[in-house]
Amino acid sequence: MNVVSVKRALISVSDKTGVADFARELSALGVEIYSTGGTRKHLLEAGVQAQEVAEYTSFPEMMEGRVKTLHPKIFGGILCRRDNAEDMHSVREHGMSEFDVIVVNLYPFEATIAKPNVTQADAIENVDIGGPSLVRASAKNHAFVAIATKPTQYQQILAELKEQGGTTLALRQRLAAEAFAVTAAYDRAIADYFAKQFCGAEADETITLSLSRVTKLRHGENPHQAGAIYALAGSRGANIVSAKQLNGKELSYNNLLDLDSALGIVRAFTQPAAVVIKHNNPCGAAIATSLCEAAQKALDGDPLSAFGGIVGFNRTVDVATAELLSTPGLFLEAIIAPDFDPAALEILKTKPKWKANVRLMQAGSLDNAPAARRFRQVEGGMLVQDADWGDDPQSEWKVATEAQPTEAQWHDLKFAWTMVRPVKSNAIVVAKDGMLLGTGAGQMSRVDSVEIALKKAAERGVGAVLASDAFFPFPDSIHKASAAGIAAIIQTGGSVKDNDVIAACNEHNLPMVLTGRRHFSH
Repeated sequence: MNVVSVKRALISVSDKTGVADFARELSALGVEIYSTGGTRKHLLEAGVQAQEVAEYTSFPEMMEGRVKTLHPKIFGGILCRRDNAEDMHSVREHGMSEFDVIVVNLYPFEATIAKPNVTQADAIENVDIGGPSLVRASAKNHAFVAIATKPTQYQQILAELKEQGGTTLALRQRLAAEAFAVTAAYDRAIADYFAKQFCGAEADETITLSLSRVTKLRHGENPHQAGAIYALAGSRGANIVSAKQLNGKELSYNNLLDLDSALGIVRAFTQPAAVVIKHNNPCGAAIATSLCEAAQKALDGDPLSAFGGIVGFNRTVDVATAELLSTPGLFLEAIIAPDFDPAALEILKTKPKWKANVRLMQAGSLDNAPAARRFRQVEGGMLVQDADWGDDPQSEWKVATEAQPTEAQWHDLKFAWTMVRPVKSNAIVVAKDGMLLGTGAGQMSRVDSVEIALKKAAERGVGAVLASDAFFPFPDSIHKASAAGIAAIIQTGGSVKDNDVIAACNEHNLPMVLTGRRHFSH
């Protein structure tokens, strides 16, 4: 077990959450507390006695706090090997004291660079030097020293001091591993920032992703697969990892994938928007003047598929929308939105029969843009690309046909073009009056996707518009769309058969808009 008794602790933290209570309990157990400027002041104000590090080292803090713990009497007391006679002779010769617990968390570098208009000077001042040095020294000498880098670790240490009379090797090893992960992530954030500031195009030659496990999942996509969700260091804005669960049972791997898709779709709209996701594709979606109306239209898009689906909104869920979602016979797996009105939340938690299980996810404001890059693991490495969420410049669109879209059709074409982007390729959507009527997704043949979308829309597709995420290689899809009553088409263009496709549209008096930009989503 190799229990090390604790006589002295050095505490120097930026995040002071819980540190006064921790230090108070350490002191009650007979542990001497040593601390530095701001932390010591915080402890003294909380009634916890702490010796000033500068008094112990006989060397004052200087340079506005840049130099305070960087001293041989500190690092010698941390790095000395208690079972090494020469080390312990040096400790006695130079009047050092051994430190058994080190409590350090680092300057908030990532929070600083996330601020609007942060200056390089601010960023540089938040590069911690002494903190990481203390952490690494303590973790290196974990055979004798326990290093706490997070407030969540305080109770683990206290529990062992009370139960074991000191820290066990198993705990010190675990804390050391977590400590090295902290400094690695911290240094990576700093390296990324300075690479972007100073290295230009060379900044992406090396990419290191720092991921911290948030929680284990019941399983992965299937019950025989283990699963977990990790937070990517530096991620900001609304996302499923930081979203707060307000109700319901544990989220599954597949729930999280669908919630991510739902959030990505609704944040693309400025009007009140709703989407219903099933197996990572939208089966219903709509925009309207109110959230409740958008929700109704989204659910009506494909009622059969909507059963057991994931619903996403880009507005706070209000009472009217909550009442709609509580309709008898409707079952939903999860709902994600920026927020929920208190009364709406109460309805969703108590009114439906499935109240105990429905996951209600509060994502927060959608004002921040999503991540600029996307990563996908492949065997042996990662594929990296720019995220496909920016607006397509409508100034680059052109009507390629003799017939011109009406004003109402233009509105529907824009909606359909936004909706076809997240659908898995080959992707076709049919829409009318700001409402998704049919989706053809993931087919090996584009004409098969057309047929599926038209079948889903059925008679509602008469007068609707059709969007394709890439060009039509042949005019056969145009003939099928016209036969089903489609009134206008939007696609990328760029096929060697464009003239044949345009001729087919002219034959059927169908307006067709070419965007010049493809939106594959594999």
